Formats: sequence, C-alpha cells, structure tokens
Amino acid sequence: MSISLNNTNFEHLLSELRRITTKVAMRVEEMRATAGNEEDEFRGLYVSEDEVNQLLADPDLFQGNVALLTYSQVNSNDAAPVSRLSRLQTAFGLSAFERDVVLIALAPELELRFEKLYAYLQDDVTKRRPSVDMTLRLLCPGLASQVAARRSFDTEGPLLKYRLIELMDDNQNRQASLLGRSIKLDEGIVSFLLGEDRLDARLRHLANFEQDYDEWAKLGDTEDQVERLCELATEGYIAYLLGQDESSKLHLAAEVCQRLRIQVIKIEATALPGLPKAEPLLKLLERECHLRGAALYLNSFEVLLKEEPPNQEALRQIIQVLQSLPGVCFISSDQPASPLLAHLGRREFHLQLNMPGYFERQQIWEKQLGPAAIGLDLEGLSSRFKLSRGQIVAAGATARNAAAWRGETSPSLADLEAACRRHSTTRLSNLARKIKPLYRWEDIVLPADPAQMLKEIVQQVRNRSLVYEKWGFDSKLSYGKGLNIIFAGPSGTGKTMSAEIIAGELQMDLYKIDLSNMVSKYIGETEKNLEKIFNEAGESNAILFFDEADSIFGKRSEVKDAHDRYANIETGYLLQKMEEYDGIVILATNLRKNLDDAFIRRMHFMIEYPFPEEDDRLKIWQRSFPRGVPMGETVDLNFMARQFKISGGNIKNICLASAFLAAGDVEQAADAKVEMNHLIRATRREFQKMGKLCTVTDFGRYFNLLKDV
Repeated sequence: MSISLNNTNFEHLLSELRRITTKVAMRVEEMRATAGNEEDEFRGLYVSEDEVNQLLADPDLFQGNVALLTYSQVNSNDAAPVSRLSRLQTAFGLSAFERDVVLIALAPELELRFEKLYAYLQDDVTKRRPSVDMTLRLLCPGLASQVAARRSFDTEGPLLKYRLIELMDDNQNRQASLLGRSIKLDEGIVSFLLGEDRLDARLRHLANFEQDYDEWAKLGDTEDQVERLCELATEGYIAYLLGQDESSKLHLAAEVCQRLRIQVIKIEATALPGLPKAEPLLKLLERECHLRGAALYLNSFEVLLKEEPPNQEALRQIIQVLQSLPGVCFISSDQPASPLLAHLGRREFHLQLNMPGYFERQQIWEKQLGPAAIGLDLEGLSSRFKLSRGQIVAAGATARNAAAWRGETSPSLADLEAACRRHSTTRLSNLARKIKPLYRWEDIVLPADPAQMLKEIVQQVRNRSLVYEKWGFDSKLSYGKGLNIIFAGPSGTGKTMSAEIIAGELQMDLYKIDLSNMVSKYIGETEKNLEKIFNEAGESNAILFFDEADSIFGKRSEVKDAHDRYANIETGYLLQKMEEYDGIVILATNLRKNLDDAFIRRMHFMIEYPFPEEDDRLKIWQRSFPRGVPMGETVDLNFMARQFKISGGNIKNICLASAFLAAGDVEQAADAKVEMNHLIRATRREFQKMGKLCTVTDFGRYFNLLKDV
C-alpha cells in the first residue's frame, strides 16, 4: 500500500478520534449511572468493567502516538495541508453527524481495542462493529435528535449514495431493523483517510491515474487550447477530444490538469461493455473523482456508440456518472459525440487533435534526438512512418536504448527504423500475415522499365514530406494521398518479390492479406472485414499486399439480381477505403483484364510483369543459387534457361529441390555438389506439379538422366 501521511493530516485525524473516544467514555458513564450500583458480572458478556476502564485510561489510545499505525510518516504530495477528513466532508457535503459516523466506523480499523468498547456499549461481545442504534445514542442527546438523525442513513444520503459506509446484518438469518444493522466503513475510504495516494484497489483493473506530464506534450499547436481550457475550468465542462492521435489528446488533458493542480483519472471505455458489476464500479469511480477533485478522462468513447445492447447499457451508466460530476471531464473519441450527451446540461467544447504531419513529426524527432539528429534522414523517416507524438517519444527512447546496448551514445537510422516498426500498432497481425522482407534489388530480374518504376515507388514514399508539405500539394488534395500500386503478370514472375524489395528498402512492415478471410457470403460482412484491415493498417505503418486481388477487386457487373447489386457495393466500398487510406497498398493479379477500370484509374503505378525470356531466365537461374552452394562442372545453366520456358517462381523451386537432392546423394556433406542430374530430376518434379509431360523435346540430351528416377 502506498501511504502518504503528513503531520497535519495525521494529527487532525487523531484529534478527531480522541473526541470520539471522549464521547465513548461519556456514554460508558451514562450506562453505568443508569445501571446504578448493582454488580452484573455478565454485563458486556466477558468485557468487564475493569477492562473497559483500562482501555479508556490507556494514554496511547489516539494520543498522538504514531506507532499506533503501521505506516511510516512521509512528506505528503497533497497540494495544500488540508486533512483528508476535511476533504471527505467537503467533497460529499457531510454534516457534522455524518462526519462523526465515519470516525466511529474508522476507530476499530485503527485500534482493535475499540471492538471491545463497542461490544460493551451494545451489551453483546459478538457485536464488534458500531450499530446504527449505538451510533445514534453516542452522538445524539435525546430521542428527538436520534429520530431526526436517521435520515443520514437514507439510501440517497451521501453516506450510502457514495458508498462511504455499508450497513450490514450481523445475523444472516433475519433482516435486521435499521437500528440493529452494523456500520462498516468502506475500505477505499479507510485507505484514503490514512493517506493512500493510489486509486481504489477495486478500480485499478479498469482505470488509473494519468500523471505523465512530459514536455513534449506542449509541442504542436495545443498551447492555446490548453490555456483556454484552464480559463474555463472554474464552471466545469465536458471537452470532446476528437481525432486519431490518442497520445496528444491524453497529454493535452494531463497538461490542463497539471496547471489546475488536479489529478486525471483515465478509464478505458472498451472495458465497460459486458463488464460484470459495472454499475457499482462506476459508482466507485464517481466517488473517487468527487473525493480527489479529479478530472475524468474517458478513452475510446466511440466503442459505446455502437448499436449493441452491452454498449448501450454501458453508455447509459457512464452518462449517469457524467451528470453527477460538476468539474472537468474529457471524452476521447474518433467520432462525434452521441446526441444523448447533449442533454447533460453541461458546457461542451469540441477540439480536433489530428496526427502530426510530416514536418511536425520531423520537428518532434529533432527535439527528441537533439545533437544525435545531425546526419540522420529524419525527413525520410517522417515520410515513411506516420506516428503520433507519444509514439515518437517512445520510439526515440527505444532507439537510444538499442544504441546504448552496443555501447554507442547515439542511435543510428536503422535503430530509429526498427523502433518505429516496434511502436506502430501490431493489431494488423491478427488480420493478415506478416512477411519478413528478404529480397534486395540484385535478387530480381525485370526489364528496365518495370525495374525503374519500382525505384520510383520507393522515391515517392521517401519524398512525401517534401512534396506534400513543403511544396504545398497537401492543400490541393483532400484525399488520395496514399500510394496505390498494381502488379500484374503471370504467377511466379516476381510480384511478391517486388513487394518484399520495396518493404526492405523502406524498412517498413509488409502484410499479406488472406482474401479467403475477407470475402464473406453474408451481406455486409466483406465490408466490415475490409474496414478492419484499413483501420488497423492506418496505425501500423505497414504496406498492404493483396495477392490474387482480382478475386475481390474484380470488374463490376450489370445488376441482374440482388447478388450483383451487393457485389458492386463491395467493390465501390473498397474504392472508397483505398482513396481514404494514407499508406501503401499493392494489388497483385495474374490477369490485368479482370480488374475493374475504376481501380486502374485510381492507381498511382501500374507495373506489368512479363514472362521471362531466355536472357532473363538465365539471370534468374544464376541468382537463385546462394553463393555458398557448391556447383558441379556438369551444371549447364545456359541449357536450362534456353530449354525450359518457365517462370522465376518455378526456377526458384527447382534450384531448392536440386540442392536437397544433391545433399541426399552423399554421406558426407563436404562431398555434396549440385550436378546437372540433380537439376534435371528436380525439373521433372516441378513439371509433374504443373501437370506437364516430360518429353525428349523438353529435356533434350539430358532426357536419359530421368530413366533412373
């Protein structure tokens, strides 16, 4: 437990408890006077008169002895030397009677000997907690005042409404009257009065204090918004923070609250729908905000706006919390607020906080790296990785740690690129397959024009910052700032390899979309699946690679039935998402003619992959074998390139298979070499997979090598 007890708070609490001790002593004397001089050896059952006298006479009973508590005194972090008890009374408008009820219930939580005193006052050793009857008799001088004070135990009174106390039945087999019920102080209130600085333990899985006030939060154009929100805070408000940059929204709220000298309690709306016992937890949350004078920050509010029963119920409950909080509240969402919130009777302010642009990202990088930024291509880094302010700060720290591990003081560009990939969202991995780029420019064989277009794609990504922001094209385009590319050509001609090369050159993640998981026979499901892909990709800084794209990006057809109509809706929806997407999308197809013309018009690059001719096939054969593969003198790659008119993908398969054949033909690995017979045998297996016959015409003078296979 994190306890912060200062002298002011502790001494005030002890002083008030001494006052309660005095009332207990007076009540004991009243009971003795009423009982007269008769000796009743069973009074209080086994709590004797002498024991009570000793308890009340104990000089350590709330006389300022800090050792009574097991917590060490440390300097308080409170903004002002106001005792926790006074803050509790002010926050919930407790009367003097209600404040003393809290103290009576608190006493046995600090000193177990009070249980014996309460048992004595109630003439029952089993009743160790104060009952309502005992409390009324202890605090109220007569029947009339006791009856009047009963209203403090109404369910709408602050003691029960805010769960400061709990009324318990000592006997579980019957429903006790109000007077017979026992009072237990809530554990969260006990912890607060003792100086607990953390959130109530029951809320820590749902909410937390936001206390990160990094200087970088002041970067950008939020300073004016912070100052205005601080000026308007005296009357309270709900600030809707809209946009996709979650870290900027959170830190704007944190900066406002730091200047107001209040705390921020952040709660994730995603945890509310379907949460067991959500309503009691939200009541606790409401109490914590009142008790600590904290601002509420509700994150991912858009989740509650979905038309589903659990979401709607959670929305209803959170609206009740917002209605009861008169101070500052922040709602983070990427959608406009629900009309339901317009009836809260609160002032509303709507602030749009977008992701930082290329130039602003570069500035943040420069501030984070300081002198280490000299000589690094931060402009290109900012063009390739669309990160929030918080992600840049985290990525900068990760890159510096990577450099420190090597014993260097400054991170390299490779460190920064790896850190950017790490701090991009990884949720796309649940929807697509991540491909690790292995190929480089020297691995691919293409005619000059397609090869040049691949290099132009890389250059365009690296120079987006220059063209869009510095040269002003950003102001001319409201959408379509992403990069849409089509790779068209037969299977095995290098489309996937090209995607890997681009990803490797840009040091960006590459995700291959499994279309079998995207297309659904149910109306509307395909659109939902595509929306998930593009939404997650927008935060992942990844390249999307749709293989065999004509199966979903196909031509729109004439509407003859409902199926055609919905198929065309899917195609139109996909066009819209591609235009809105700000990243890189690569569509690969075996048949260009199958693609809808509207798709082709919206493409930035259209690269056609021809079937390789003999010269290109020879280069592919030569580059498909790693340098470490031992080649025998019988290998004739010129023959293989001239004789077998196959794609690069088939050639790669044959090379790999021949290597395994060579490794299996000898007992000692050192003696293994790839010979021509291995290539011929592997080619035969590839032909069998392709459904082709192995003829003398194809294999020529090496056809005899197949007889032993």
